[in-house]
Amino acid sequence: MQKIRNYQCNYSNSVGISSEVTDGLGLTFPDAYKHRDTMAVLAKAIKKHDNAGFCLLPFCRTVEIEAEGADINYGDGNTGPRAAKPVCASVDDLLNLPEIDFSTGRIHEVLEACKILADEDEHVCLEITGPWTQMTSLMDARLVFKAARKQKDELVEAMNRIGDQLLRYVDEAKKYGVEIITLSDSAGTLSILGPRMVAQSTEDFTYPFVKKLEQHIDDSMIVQICPKLAYALLDTGFATTREHDLGGPIDFLEAVLKMRGQVKMVGQVCIKNIGVTLANGKLQEIVLK
Repeated sequence: MQKIRNYQCNYSNSVGISSEVTDGLGLTFPDAYKHRDTMAVLAKAIKKHDNAGFCLLPFCRTVEIEAEGADINYGDGNTGPRAAKPVCASVDDLLNLPEIDFSTGRIHEVLEACKILADEDEHVCLEITGPWTQMTSLMDARLVFKAARKQKDELVEAMNRIGDQLLRYVDEAKKYGVEIITLSDSAGTLSILGPRMVAQSTEDFTYPFVKKLEQHIDDSMIVQICPKLAYALLDTGFATTREHDLGGPIDFLEAVLKMRGQVKMVGQVCIKNIGVTLANGKLQEIVLK
């Protein structure tokens, strides 16, 4: 099996939720995480603190699972929302979760916050969360990894179901002015799953999913794939890269936005690593097989 590279996260300059950002905003937590207006205020505050060129929503990886019935601890002004106790005890439970209703709840407020920011001419990036992170938040992680060994086909079915919900989420995001979709799956990476399971997960889910995702991206959007997932796609042979020479040193975000409509997927830099300059002026497009 070909070795899969591991991307080292080093975005300490992007603090996310912390008292450094939230102090002085006049917001009440955790209520501020639940409403479009306060989400927009907080997103702009984080952008300003990080000297970023975009606003990133949401502030956690729990929005999708909450819309499917997960138990959420909303946190406070120092920590964002996170999953509380598991609500699923089996793969069957995962398969029987309700479909997401994008017209109500916090996920709808996130979309509306995206629209507020887009209407203010902000560049809006929406983070969507992959299936391993969702499943290990909905169900005890030990049961998820046991199912990966004992109930592989059923677990892949559950992953594909999650993928279908994410595609619907992306379609909704188009309507609300989102320009960048960033795909991450912190529980589905090399350091958690190991090389063999990452390779299998890439074949069973990641590659088929991003292949479908590519078809949902129009000229108004571009996808930034977490470099950990991008390495898995590249090193298992499901993708290659194509370089686009932009003529000289350029900020990564500026390059991504400049190539929107010409390139559908990139993955060489973490979206949260603010201020990275492509010194050679070359943006690497991810080209799926």
